[in-house]
Amino acid sequence: MTAHSWLTQAQAFRDKGTARSLTYRRAQLHILASAIESFEGDILDALHRDLGKPVIEAYASEIGFVLADIRYALKHLDDWGSPQRRRTPLWLKPGSSHVHPEPYGVALIIGPWNYPFALALSPLVSAVAAGNGVCVKPSEYAPHVSGVIARLLRDHFQQDYITAVEGDATRARELVCQPFDKIFFTGSTAVGRLVLAAAAPNLTPVTLELGGKSPCIICADADLQVAARRIVQGKFLNAGQTCVAPDHVWVQAELLKPWLEHLTRTLREFYGPDPKQSPDYGRIVNPSHLNRLTAFLKQGHLECGGQYDESDRYLAPTVLTAIPLTAPVMQEEIFGPILPVLPFEKLDDVISHLRSQPRPLALYAFTGERATQERLLAETHSGGVCFNDTLSHILSRDLPFGGLGESGMGAYHGKAGFDTFTHYRSVLTRSSHFDPGLAYHPSRISLVTLKRFQHFFMSN
Repeated sequence: MTAHSWLTQAQAFRDKGTARSLTYRRAQLHILASAIESFEGDILDALHRDLGKPVIEAYASEIGFVLADIRYALKHLDDWGSPQRRRTPLWLKPGSSHVHPEPYGVALIIGPWNYPFALALSPLVSAVAAGNGVCVKPSEYAPHVSGVIARLLRDHFQQDYITAVEGDATRARELVCQPFDKIFFTGSTAVGRLVLAAAAPNLTPVTLELGGKSPCIICADADLQVAARRIVQGKFLNAGQTCVAPDHVWVQAELLKPWLEHLTRTLREFYGPDPKQSPDYGRIVNPSHLNRLTAFLKQGHLECGGQYDESDRYLAPTVLTAIPLTAPVMQEEIFGPILPVLPFEKLDDVISHLRSQPRPLALYAFTGERATQERLLAETHSGGVCFNDTLSHILSRDLPFGGLGESGMGAYHGKAGFDTFTHYRSVLTRSSHFDPGLAYHPSRISLVTLKRFQHFFMSN
């Protein structure tokens, strides 16, 4: 079936209004949760085959993450989806004002390869909760997960309501050129630009979840052991292939040597003397990405790691020091298990550098000083901020998640996800029983009176 023919069927289903019912949405979310639970073994196996994901990590960051999204949406759906009363100004009374949350209609979701299940299905939860029909395009770079998603959706949902379309970039280009009512894309900044350009002729609203070089700053008052543990956890999860992973670390100069000692010790504690044998360490998605990463290894001093095995798509957790800021590893998003560590003398220098760079998806800083935190918030820009931890801000469904500039546009998670797939329709209802003639032509009031009226009534 072509993209156009499926969209035609989906638009016909949309126009029936079935998915607008909160009861229907709730039922579909329950079906999705049951389907995920029944496919759990297949999903875990596919994640291991595509990315070498350990079972605990795969469940927590992919399956469990989506199931938590569903439970949260079910808990709040009645509140999110109900009309919201608004104040009616005096000069429009008698009357009433409401905002009606309505689905955009038919949405396209394009998922990435790094969290190929969660980052395709989590937006799906939001789209279904908002009442949309959905076409999911999983990433072809995670072919086993793509196949599982296609089977899961095909087996449990009406195809003109929710479907999955597999294929390569050619298939994706065909999809984004169609007149969908909403497009949600997760992936690279370069491809995000192409998606936005393809959607423009149809004036399709687009949400872009991209990436960038998320910095991490370790200030003089930081707990070095805690910083080491939380940065290692955030950086090397999924072998560094996480859009909000700390891309590089700035360390107060006098702390550089002791913190590197904490860092290397933590890596050994987490993954053992040979991370290749660790049951908790994943693999690079494909040989091409591995080759791109290994090219970074000679761009600084190899503090630890650097071992790789092309046949196993393995690259050890790696720490680089003495890196020039002009080196490619400091110019490109790394998206792998390589952590550049740079010293700084004054926070001013780090802030100045960050302000000269594209705005990242996340900013991390380890400091307990409120003044330093406030300064970083005031003088830098990023999609999100996390103090004294990494990644954990994305786990709160009360915090919108998204980027700005080259790290994306729009946000989701929790209510923000519902909002992303929702049009808020303003509705004013006025009475016909009161109809003063002053509202009509010919004008019966002076300009001075009109100004006074607007000043006292229309600004309140």
